[in-house]
Amino acid sequence: MKEIFLVLVSAHFIADFLLQPDWLQQKKCRLWANLLHAAIVAGLTGLLLQQWTAWFPAALIFVSHATIDAVKQRVPDTWQSLCVDQGAHVLFLAAILLIGHPLGWLDDFRGAGLEWMVLLAGFSMAVQGAGFLVGKVATKLQEENALAERINGLENGGRLIGQLERALIFLFVMIGQPVGIGFLVAAKSILRFGEARDDQKLAEYVLIGTLLSFGLAIAAAALTQAIVKTI
Repeated sequence: MKEIFLVLVSAHFIADFLLQPDWLQQKKCRLWANLLHAAIVAGLTGLLLQQWTAWFPAALIFVSHATIDAVKQRVPDTWQSLCVDQGAHVLFLAAILLIGHPLGWLDDFRGAGLEWMVLLAGFSMAVQGAGFLVGKVATKLQEENALAERINGLENGGRLIGQLERALIFLFVMIGQPVGIGFLVAAKSILRFGEARDDQKLAEYVLIGTLLSFGLAIAAAALTQAIVKTI
């Protein structure tokens, strides 16, 4: 059952983070966009399970995912709601497995590529998922400290830099070279020093965002590495 759960969770994170483009995320308040996203999640789950008669669990995932996302659209868009949303999705996946496996809806996993699924899901969590969480926290800090007008730069430049940072951190951990993270921290500190040295609030904002981004990426990479070793 562990292998099936890893497939279900991996499919969720890959579809929810890596296969959800900005335009679709921005339109999820509309029914068609919400249903399209849920269909992508359910479809990918069915493909990765490699059990071509297991259509009922995929249907349940489609309904539960669309329902949870519809509820999320009705609450404030904060980092707390994002965490609750992801937790609810994982709990429903666990419930589908615990109910569906004894009833014969899902067989034991005998497919191929489980390790690669987990690695891609971990990468999705580290790069995209962590980015969503950091973005929510950053927006809250900007609103509380009136920082938005003082943070200049390329459109979406900060988000792209964060994604590249977390991708490098994930790679460093996976290849057993965590010392590279230290060089990454040093490089970013040098580049950010000039813009933040005369503004205490901006300096603290940059530090919080950087540490949160790096910490989440390291945690996602370490968790992925630990799971892969058990497969």
